[in-house]
Amino acid sequence: MHKLGDIAQYIGAELIGDANCAIERVATLANARSGDITFITNARYKNLLPVTKASAVIIPDQYRSLLKTNGIVVKDPYVAYARIAALLYASVSSRQGIHPSSSVGPGCRIAATAWIGPNCVVDSGVMIGENTYIGPGTVIEKDAVIGNDCFIVANATICHGVIIGDRAILHPGVVIGSDGFGLANDDGKWVKIPQIGTVRVGHDVEIGANTTIDRGAIEDTVIGDGAKVDNLVQIAHNVQIGAHTAIAGCTGIAGSAKIGSHCQLGGGVGVVGHLEIADHVQITGMSKVSSSITEPGVYSSGTPLQPYQKWQRNMVRVKQLDEMSRRLKALEEKLNQQKKED
Repeated sequence: MHKLGDIAQYIGAELIGDANCAIERVATLANARSGDITFITNARYKNLLPVTKASAVIIPDQYRSLLKTNGIVVKDPYVAYARIAALLYASVSSRQGIHPSSSVGPGCRIAATAWIGPNCVVDSGVMIGENTYIGPGTVIEKDAVIGNDCFIVANATICHGVIIGDRAILHPGVVIGSDGFGLANDDGKWVKIPQIGTVRVGHDVEIGANTTIDRGAIEDTVIGDGAKVDNLVQIAHNVQIGAHTAIAGCTGIAGSAKIGSHCQLGGGVGVVGHLEIADHVQITGMSKVSSSITEPGVYSSGTPLQPYQKWQRNMVRVKQLDEMSRRLKALEEKLNQQKKED
């Protein structure tokens, strides 16, 4: 439980009403009750402001006159809500030490304030920082480095030599540092190329469940500070992802692609290898990025869903585009020639 005045001070907001109001939970405007704090970001819901049963509401300045309860005034209610929710639902582990069912190899440096949960395997030479939580079933291979205040939920695999910064969150099933898809073709037979780089993950990075990040083939795969990666994302070897870039689920990024800072990739995006994407680029869901993007902006590709028969007809016309273009060009040349003769 937190007092509303303390919450307002915590996020640097203006307080309206009772500073001693007790806040326990977050809730929606429609379903909030006593002890809840809620927020408004969409004008469609402003009619709920005078009737909400919430103890407090996070509002932008223009909704002051509609507020009939306590509130805090901020520029961006959604960002304020995120910070308040993190405060109210902070997952603080007081556990320290190493569970007796876990195995820790020689030469490890594990902070006294860290926790190694049940059935973990920590290989030799591993470093784990202060207040870091290693969840059950996690495997940390030789010479990996994990920073301070990290939270690894469960069953993650951190391969040899991987470096993870402070305050990282790794959800269940994450694999960091697996071999990249490096193969050479020798007369129709595949020869494996040793993947001798590693993965360097910056500070404040969150990686979703069952996401895989491959180690570099020669140089390292790099995930920048503050990057947020959703579930079931594949990041191939030597990829570089800039700071504070967000990548939604089921996206696949091929080897040696470079993605800038403050980018947003929607769900199911495919990025071809060896290209570059500038800073501040947004790519909508299910798009395919097949060439470099040099300017900030919003980009899309793909065919939207449509009735099957209409899709069939359109696909037939797509196949005819090249022939139609040639015929059009021929007609233009013929018309130009006639104009000259006239």
